Amino acid sequence: MSIRLLIADDHEAVRLGLVNLLAGTDVEIVAQAASGKECLKLAEQTKPDVVLLDVRIPDGDGFQVLKKLRQKVPDSKVVMLSHHDNPTYVARSAIWGASDYVLKGSGRQAILDAIVAAASGQAPLANGELGRMVKVLNNQEAVDDDQASLTRRETQLLRHLALGLSNNEIGRSLAISVETVKEHVQNVLRKLAVKDRTQAAVWAVRKGLV
Repeated sequence: MSIRLLIADDHEAVRLGLVNLLAGTDVEIVAQAASGKECLKLAEQTKPDVVLLDVRIPDGDGFQVLKKLRQKVPDSKVVMLSHHDNPTYVARSAIWGASDYVLKGSGRQAILDAIVAAASGQAPLANGELGRMVKVLNNQEAVDDDQASLTRRETQLLRHLALGLSNNEIGRSLAISVETVKEHVQNVLRKLAVKDRTQAAVWAVRKGLV
């Protein structure tokens, strides 16, 4: 049985390249979209098994489209596609429900494997971009530092903060309220003796937390 795929990317050359790349496989291209708005419309019409979605697509970035896809077509899996191995992009993909994150420079088999795994409901590969990020986000090990006595939750929040995530995204990932996130952030800044989130992120990177 073929996997029904919707490709959403604003560059025609990329879409055509993917069509050629997936020719002769069990993947059936049911629709192509050049914008976020078109992607949402076609997804509701075609109900694809998988949406291959460009991170930087017009009509709202890919993450806004991802959020709406998870609401409008919850049975369709979403694989994010990007030129950028950007940890913030990967983290947001994980938090908002993407099944995987694939680089546009990946080989044919890697892209096909991601689509097949998503369609079958499998977890992303542990050594892939999304799999590694999920491990980071779920890591509850407390920081071991004589100068900062952070709790496991505070350390976990600091990892999220260092990835450039918003309070809303951190709250969603950790299943806590935005108000609780704000309290944790203030506690972290105080314990690290830093002025803002940027300085805290630099501290986390230097400590190898992300």
